[in-house]
Amino acid sequence: MNSNYIEFYFDCSSPWTYLGFVGINEISSKYNIEIKFLPILVGGVFNSVNDEVYKLRAKPNPLKSNYYNQDLKMWAKARNIQINWPSIFPINSVKAMRGALFFKKQDQISDYALSIFKAYWTDGKDISQDNVISQISEDLNLDSNVFLNFINQETTKNALKENTQELIDRGGFGSPTYFFNDSMFFGNDRIQLLEEQLKIS
Repeated sequence: MNSNYIEFYFDCSSPWTYLGFVGINEISSKYNIEIKFLPILVGGVFNSVNDEVYKLRAKPNPLKSNYYNQDLKMWAKARNIQINWPSIFPINSVKAMRGALFFKKQDQISDYALSIFKAYWTDGKDISQDNVISQISEDLNLDSNVFLNFINQETTKNALKENTQELIDRGGFGSPTYFFNDSMFFGNDRIQLLEEQLKIS
């Protein structure tokens, strides 16, 4: 049975997810297909099934790092976005991603995610801080006090954990991850393969 939507598991703490977010929205518009946004905590995924990420960060390969940086610049140009490496990396994105659940209930999750991505990856803001994400809430015309109350509720915390575990259970190991017709695609550069599946569905 063919799906009429794409599932998008994401954490705003990854520059590749910013690229993937822009790319998947372009695909959504091109094929008039819905995106189901599923906020996760990528650190929870790494801790469970992909802890080698931490080893690579602790002892990076300089050749791969140089390539990675050039690749990121070229992709940013291709996606027409500006990525400036933030002074705080990695970032604790848990509150920002709980906030995504709030905006999902308001049918504004795409606008919120874009604002978070820009705040962190373009403007270098510390999205782990209440005042930063509260301002984004206000800028999107929602009460920041209601927003902060929501992200601190146990039900919200559990919902983010459930999304994260769901991705792990489906075989995911990072962000961005997409599912279409039960096929999994990982990474910004797999969007073309996803599009090929859309063409034949």
